[in-house]
Amino acid sequence: MPDTLASQDKTQGTSLIVDDREGGLFRVNRQAFLDDEILEQERDKIFNRCWLFLGHASELPNPNDFVTRNVGGKELIFNRDRKGEYHAFLNTCPHRGAMVERQEFGNALGFKCFYHGWAFNNNGNYATRHQPGVYPEDFNGDGCANLVPVKLQQYRDFFFVNYDNGANSLESYLADSRMILDLIDEHGPNGMEVVGGAQKYSIRSNWKLLMENSYDGYHALDTHETYFKYLTDAIGGPAEMPKVTNVMNLGNGHASIEGDAPWGRPVAKWIPAWGEKAKTEIEEIKREVVSRVGEERAGRICQLGRNTGIFPNLVINDIMAITIRTFYPVEPGLMDVTAWALGVKGESRDFRKRRLDNFLEFLGPGGFATPDDVEALESAYRGYAAYKLAPWNDISRGMSRADGEPFKADDEEQMRCFWREWDRRMGAE
Repeated sequence: MPDTLASQDKTQGTSLIVDDREGGLFRVNRQAFLDDEILEQERDKIFNRCWLFLGHASELPNPNDFVTRNVGGKELIFNRDRKGEYHAFLNTCPHRGAMVERQEFGNALGFKCFYHGWAFNNNGNYATRHQPGVYPEDFNGDGCANLVPVKLQQYRDFFFVNYDNGANSLESYLADSRMILDLIDEHGPNGMEVVGGAQKYSIRSNWKLLMENSYDGYHALDTHETYFKYLTDAIGGPAEMPKVTNVMNLGNGHASIEGDAPWGRPVAKWIPAWGEKAKTEIEEIKREVVSRVGEERAGRICQLGRNTGIFPNLVINDIMAITIRTFYPVEPGLMDVTAWALGVKGESRDFRKRRLDNFLEFLGPGGFATPDDVEALESAYRGYAAYKLAPWNDISRGMSRADGEPFKADDEEQMRCFWREWDRRMGAE
């Protein structure tokens, strides 16, 4: 397990961060959320150079399956070819640039551009037949007419792309966040799958605020007061603040908070609201997990939940349900969000329903939590209009704890982890 977050030496970065480790002060200038120039630098130095989540293997269960989506501002085709190999291509025709595939998902042996009819095999190779003399005989000898591939790597069933062909491997980039993906993949004996389609919505705020919020324990009781009151009735007792047992620096700007919480978990933590029949099923699930991974690791998987941020913009909430969420800036004050629910392959219909109910009641865009969070982030962004008079956000909570003293649920070190990596990358030549 990674070490609890510890103090680090400040690297040379931008002038937008105050990281005073001796004084216990960490501040972010609100200009970082507002400037078009800063967003352009983020696109160049972060989104064009970091590994970005593309999709989950379960979305492409069969050869020739495909999905299309926008990742880091670029349209992509994520697919499997006839042999079952995975690919990622820029979804732009090499002829005149139109999007080659306009459906969000499907199964196809090839792709054809609607504009001029150029066609491609699903391994990306140019497959158009032209009359003799239209193009030189060696046309496409250099691959200029093929779909443009994107650097694609996977860890477990999670696929990522990188637009920098010189980037280090995905495994080295993920660093200790691989441990989080391992724990998720071990929820079931046959792995995990995306349940249903994606949820898409927009937030009128800066993308970095959503990353902060996603593993911020400080806001939970105040912002989500209504949910905790509802939960008190659902579990038949007081719904207390989640007890954080680990605040983890996972390396490379990734971080996670882990702890015990009052809500139920389909794998495998029972609450009275689910009834006695579900209790028996939960016990069976727990026994199966123990038999695969051992008592100690099973306790962590079944009892504890995690909110994880993988730099720059992948959030995995493994709490009362499992949500994968990505978000990309359209402009400094507008982001597009995509979220998926993950479930255990082969779980019973009743437990799939409980999982989805848990997902929708708290994490879904119409649930208890997400509208609260959206309102908070949009409210903050509106407040930044006065940034010249009130220029700084404070993220110092818990920074003055003594060396070796564990961080608490409402500390902010995991957010400082993100900002230090942001600062390092934005300040780099």
